[in-house]
Amino acid sequence: MTLTRREFMVGCSAAIAAMAGVHLSGVATANPADTTRRDVLVALFLRGGCDALNLVAPASDDNYIQARPTLRIRTDGATPGLALANPLGGIDFRLHPQAAALKELYDSGVLAVVHACGLTNGTRSHFDAMDFMERGTPTNKTTASGWLARHLASIGANGTGSVSLPAVSLGSSTPESLLGSAAAISMWNPNNFGISGGDGWLHSDQTARLNELYNGTTTVHEAGKRVLDTIDVLRGRRGQEGTGYPGGPLSDALRNLAQVIDLGLGLQVATVDFGGWDTHEGQGWHFGNLVQAVGTSLQAFYNDLVRRNQANNVTLVVMSEFGRRLKENDSDGTDHGHGGVMLVLGGNVNGGKMYGQWPGLGKDQLDNSVDLAVTTDYRTVLSEILVRRNANPKLGTIFPGIDAKVYGDSTRLNLVRGEDLPIDYSASPVFSGNGRVYLPLVRR
Repeated sequence: MTLTRREFMVGCSAAIAAMAGVHLSGVATANPADTTRRDVLVALFLRGGCDALNLVAPASDDNYIQARPTLRIRTDGATPGLALANPLGGIDFRLHPQAAALKELYDSGVLAVVHACGLTNGTRSHFDAMDFMERGTPTNKTTASGWLARHLASIGANGTGSVSLPAVSLGSSTPESLLGSAAAISMWNPNNFGISGGDGWLHSDQTARLNELYNGTTTVHEAGKRVLDTIDVLRGRRGQEGTGYPGGPLSDALRNLAQVIDLGLGLQVATVDFGGWDTHEGQGWHFGNLVQAVGTSLQAFYNDLVRRNQANNVTLVVMSEFGRRLKENDSDGTDHGHGGVMLVLGGNVNGGKMYGQWPGLGKDQLDNSVDLAVTTDYRTVLSEILVRRNANPKLGTIFPGIDAKVYGDSTRLNLVRGEDLPIDYSASPVFSGNGRVYLPLVRR
């Protein structure tokens, strides 16, 4: 086989692959001296503003019934909502009728629901809310790093040593929660991560040339070398594909994530995105399809973890930037709101229960008289997972400005099992720079 110089270099350019023309964060290792056992923390972000009042509905609330004559989840009729045990405030809370898979996880005691939670700053802007939430600084959307990046750095998961895979984003790019991390890499499928067209003798030649190309000390050189090292580690290691997944973007991402977890490369953090939740119109039919995809995908993922003996080693949290307006609009939809819902899934989750404080839906109880109020800061949920399941009490570093009012003895929810370590609320810089490298050509 004969290649032109241009064809050879095009293949080489694709070696730092797995993203479709977007930025790549460097790959690095966990601190080899740290033997602390931590769960894999999976953050699933429902982008667009998931309607919490349609996913987990206060179906018996008179204010809810009046505000949503068309879209409300019902307690009777042909397709009633799915009643939840251990609800909040004596309300008959119901899951969406197409959330049967979520109901099974909930009833099995591995899925918990936190209602009326989210950002406390009141923004209704998608971009602002996502920036605030993913950077972990609700009053500052220009923070130069994300909360997951600071978590990884504070446990030493951006150091040097034998190559592992501490953080992965299942998709085409890394989210803002990993902004600044030198430990994160994006990929669609671990089985396809490598040099484009680089099989047999061509792989050896391309690898040799790329190692020469990235033999330097700049950020670009170091990131390129780390990715090449990771490709070498993954080469020849093919995890067993999971079964029982329903198919679709979210399902495929979680199936691939289960493989990555099972490879034993020291994964600490993973992120997955699932969009389409900005339901200003046509929510009646569209929302149910999204809910069904989330439920069946999460159920397949959890069952896959059980088969792999990994269910007790993974905690997955589902979040969205905000909820939707209480009152439905004239287009069979809902507009940007405030309070939302979070789901927590895992073998060490105290599931089968709703958490938080229900504020009520009376006009004087709503935020700005129109939206579900936030009674639980989203950082409260994440903090408990970080402390109890990830053995990281450095909350002041991960969430600058946090205090005991957000996460302390009086606000702890007991969502997950684990040890309550002494909390460090002091902020400390754990790295500098943003760790991002832009590359011209990549391969899915």
